[in-house]
Amino acid sequence: MWSLRIVNFLILLNMDEVFLQKLAPGENPSYYNIGGVLSTNDSETHFATTIAHLNFDQQYVPRGITYYDKTIRMDKNPIKTALNVCKHLISQRVYAMVVSHEQSGDLSPAAVSYTSGFYQIPVIGISSRDAAFSDKNIHVSFLRTVPPYYHQADVWLEMLSHFGYTKVIIIHSSDTDGRAILGRFQTTSQTNYDDIDVRATVESIVEFEPKLDSFTEHLLEMKTAQSRVYLLYANKDDASIIFRDAAALNMTDAGYVWIVTEQALNANNTPFGILGLQLQHAHSEKEHIRDSVYVLASAIKEMRLNETITEAPKDCDDSGTLWESGKRIFHYLKTRNIRGNTGQVGFDDNGDRIYAEYDVINIRKHQEKKNVGNFYYDGDKLKMRLRINDSGILWPGKLRRKPEGIIIPTHLKVLTIEEKPFVYVRKLTEEEFNCEDEEIPCPHFNATDGTENEFCCRGYCIDLLRALAHRINFTFDLALSPDGQFGHYVLRNVSTTSVQVKKEWTGLIGEVVNERADMIVAPLTINPERAEFIEFSKPFKYQGITILEKKPSRSSTLVSFLQPFSNTLWILVMVSVHVVALVLYLLDRFSPFGRFRLTNTDGTEEDALNLSSAIWFAWGVLLNSGIGEGTPRSFSARVLGMVWAGFAMIIVASYTANLAAFLVLERPKTKLSGINDARLRNTMENLTCATVKGSAVDMYFRRQVELSNMYRTMEANNYATAEAAIQDVKDGKLMAFIWDSSRLEYEAAKDCELVTAGELFGRSGYGIGLQKGSPWTDHVTLAILEFHESGFMESLDKAWIFHGNVQQCEQFEKTPNTLGLKNMAGVFILVGAGIVGGIGLIIIEVVYKKHQIKKQKRMEIARHAADKWRGTIEKRKTLRASLAMQRQYNIGLNSTPGTISLAVDKHPRYPPRFGGPRGPERAWPGDSDLIRNRRLDEKGTFKGPPKYSPAYTSDVSHLVV
Repeated sequence: MWSLRIVNFLILLNMDEVFLQKLAPGENPSYYNIGGVLSTNDSETHFATTIAHLNFDQQYVPRGITYYDKTIRMDKNPIKTALNVCKHLISQRVYAMVVSHEQSGDLSPAAVSYTSGFYQIPVIGISSRDAAFSDKNIHVSFLRTVPPYYHQADVWLEMLSHFGYTKVIIIHSSDTDGRAILGRFQTTSQTNYDDIDVRATVESIVEFEPKLDSFTEHLLEMKTAQSRVYLLYANKDDASIIFRDAAALNMTDAGYVWIVTEQALNANNTPFGILGLQLQHAHSEKEHIRDSVYVLASAIKEMRLNETITEAPKDCDDSGTLWESGKRIFHYLKTRNIRGNTGQVGFDDNGDRIYAEYDVINIRKHQEKKNVGNFYYDGDKLKMRLRINDSGILWPGKLRRKPEGIIIPTHLKVLTIEEKPFVYVRKLTEEEFNCEDEEIPCPHFNATDGTENEFCCRGYCIDLLRALAHRINFTFDLALSPDGQFGHYVLRNVSTTSVQVKKEWTGLIGEVVNERADMIVAPLTINPERAEFIEFSKPFKYQGITILEKKPSRSSTLVSFLQPFSNTLWILVMVSVHVVALVLYLLDRFSPFGRFRLTNTDGTEEDALNLSSAIWFAWGVLLNSGIGEGTPRSFSARVLGMVWAGFAMIIVASYTANLAAFLVLERPKTKLSGINDARLRNTMENLTCATVKGSAVDMYFRRQVELSNMYRTMEANNYATAEAAIQDVKDGKLMAFIWDSSRLEYEAAKDCELVTAGELFGRSGYGIGLQKGSPWTDHVTLAILEFHESGFMESLDKAWIFHGNVQQCEQFEKTPNTLGLKNMAGVFILVGAGIVGGIGLIIIEVVYKKHQIKKQKRMEIARHAADKWRGTIEKRKTLRASLAMQRQYNIGLNSTPGTISLAVDKHPRYPPRFGGPRGPERAWPGDSDLIRNRRLDEKGTFKGPPKYSPAYTSDVSHLVV
């Protein structure tokens, strides 16, 4: 707030004009006043001399242009400095200012920057190095030919890369410069160092309040860390306290590495062997004055060629005037890149000096500073380079050999996860206290409720872990993943008041990233997302991604035996049987040799072929059953029968062969052709596929743009674990499970009903996961390479992944299927249907026969009644004939007609129901026949009643009801 008060106070000042330069519109000035706020007389003199020499340098000053110097002395009081700027510099219409740095503080340069910035007058600092001057919201027109302190982070990164240190601890003061150097280090590391194998990572950050009394507590925490490389930013006094306490804890002896900035390097107790930086020309104020003047002249020269420069402000009274040309001059100054006395001079967007050169200092005995290297500008490659004489460095402990920079722990915390066949997990029962010989205890710590369960682990990765521990000599504690996942990143809000989000890892990856575990031994896929945060060894197993599905078995329905022929063919066969039967019947019926018996038959020849026999014959020939009766008799019908027999032979043989192909020999193929199958890519298809959410396969699909449509469909179906997905594939609930090929090949080898579809895609490898910069990375990688060469990894594959089941499944594929009841159930049902049909028909036949018997009985009764009635009739006729004959006989003897007739008519045998007595004229039909057939002897004498003639039978059918 005091700066705003200064500006408001300066605006009210009434300052006299020293001179006024009149310019026509669009005309550039012919002379320029350059102000200087310097700390010593020598600097003022050198400033004037430099500008005088500049006027004769035609490279920077064209003909007709003149520069004048206007200087004032830097005052320790910033208010007085600001007033002097307005009174003695701005009133002289200065186009820019060169500002020195008062050793007692930064307030005076800041006052000059505030005042000049209010009028957009560029200010070039030659000694101010604080981070505050980089803030363009405050110091809007400030540049400097010296770099800020936090730019030393760039040199730190080059030194770490040169020495191969990948894990460091940063110690910095809790002020603007301390936080700036930390931010610069982290930003530059992620931006300029793409190779994760050499990128330096910060293991720990120690921040302290300036003017501290003791640093022991922080040092004790640092001593437990793995890194032994310390990067220190502190002022001279704070660095003395830190070095004192570090020496008391033996943290400045052999094995430790200290790299410090310029201020800490000047402490009076700097330890032996530490490395520090020293800015070249840091105290050469005259050189910086010269470079700043020439940079300004270069900018004005270029601006005159492109734009019109208006007059500079003349006083501090006009608060509403903004000098637009000052803004443009500041822009041209930032684009300068010239070779000066202090090296290559250039500026970044903040107006800070780039291409600054440093010396690398090694502290020796009695605080002796030994130059062992430098950070310089390479004119050929147009970039900064680091050059260090490694042999000239004496490290802490007076060692010539470079320290490792880390302390290697020999007892590691190892995490794994259940994933068959790599890791089998078995929970200990209440009666068990120890795991079996081939198992290793692997407790599970539930992070949610804090409980612990005891488990035992065995498998591919467990054997590999044992071999690694034996080969590279470390001990370990094994535990399961707290949340049961491999790990994926999630975005979380940093705070409730801001919209900033932070990427956090879960599962195994999160435990290693947060340094709660040292190593992951599991089927952990190597991918770019994970490799950005953790280290990976070389792959111990190469694999890819594939698709698991259930073999599409041919459905064994009740009519499976009908599959060899299509429905159309079966219908044609059925129709053909009856058509041939009908034609056979017609041929045999209309043939002259088939309808009637031969005249010389002996009674053994077959009957003629009827329609029922023809159908029986056709079915018998088709089903290859013996035909005992009902064969065709005519030659034409028998020719058709032979043709039908040939047709039946072909049909039966074809059916038999095709049945074997359908039910015995053919093995089903996979339904999917691979990841490029159109059914997977087409989201409209009703085909469910899934993977494990948050897994490496899930990340792979996220990266692949061409699989985005497919991923959006399968994302909703993703499972939490692979076991659940595989079980659903077996149960038919999931059609395709996309996962690592090693696991799916194991499942397919174990269960011959499962099969992997298509070729591998997304090829990668399983690696051992470690912390960034872990000292065990190289050792683990070398051991794995040795295991590959020795055949140990191949033996693990045979022991845990295949189990010999591959040969069994291959043999199963080549052998025919064994037909079971499921395949031939339809045939048995057909036989059962025939039996039931036969029983039904016999019941119908029995019922029909009973009906026929009843009808026959009624016919017999009627026939018997008719026969009895007919017999009675015959008796009457016989009696009547006898009486008539007797009457005639009597007439012939007695010649008394009418006597016998009257006697007969009055005979009591004839009741009234017959209509009373009848005369001879009412006789029954057939009487004449009876008379003709009466029995007479040779002389014509009557011998009795006539015999019954069998040749005559009265028609009594009309009497039967």
